[in-house]
Amino acid sequence: MSRIRVERGAKRVRAVLGGQVVADTTAPLLVWEFPYYPAYYVPRADVADGVLIATDRTKRSPSRGVARLWTVRAGEREVADAALDYPDSPIEELRDHVRFDWSSMDAWFEEDEEIFVHPRNPYTRVDILASSRHVRIELDGVTVAESDNPMLLFETGLPTRYYLPKTDVRMDLVVPSDTVTQCPYKGDARYWTFRTGDTTHTDIAWHYRYPAPESQKIAGRVAFLDERADVFVDGVRQERPKTHFG
Repeated sequence: MSRIRVERGAKRVRAVLGGQVVADTTAPLLVWEFPYYPAYYVPRADVADGVLIATDRTKRSPSRGVARLWTVRAGEREVADAALDYPDSPIEELRDHVRFDWSSMDAWFEEDEEIFVHPRNPYTRVDILASSRHVRIELDGVTVAESDNPMLLFETGLPTRYYLPKTDVRMDLVVPSDTVTQCPYKGDARYWTFRTGDTTHTDIAWHYRYPAPESQKIAGRVAFLDERADVFVDGVRQERPKTHFG
């Protein structure tokens, strides 16, 4: 059994359900249950009175032990299995803490700012830098975007993304897509499909119309999934990265 990573957080964290704050703590635990980002565990003392309703359901984790599942009741809302705790966990720090299911809550806040998708990883950094590099994107040998005015986005653990002005993108090749994804650092991404000849490249590009405040530099710009496109920077073809997005 490998021990999961547990750290004490410094932010005030609140979870809201049914118009009621069900948890409010300045001493959250950040628990990496899997590698990409942590979950928040809240001290039991910082959970609102009466919101946890006991059940007879449990689930087992190889690293954390046996969890008790709780129904969460607040306001007019009641959500089954929306919280759990590990009273006898082999990881001592977890024993007096509760984890609320992220998607079961109506809202989450770090300090007074609402956060989305999942807790931000304190070890993830996003830098967006203006560049004069020449960037060209090809799909099936067809140039679909080319710019001397890219914004380069560097995000911990991910390949560099090249955000190009929309005016430098072949919009005549775009096919509408309904796909939307969310990022806690950048906001809601809307996707574009491109058609080159008889080939359709589904959801291969995206843009943020209204990015999160810290990512305003990429507003309205277009990025391509380098894992499935040919990217040339200053004339040099880049190796296609291998990520879980590919």
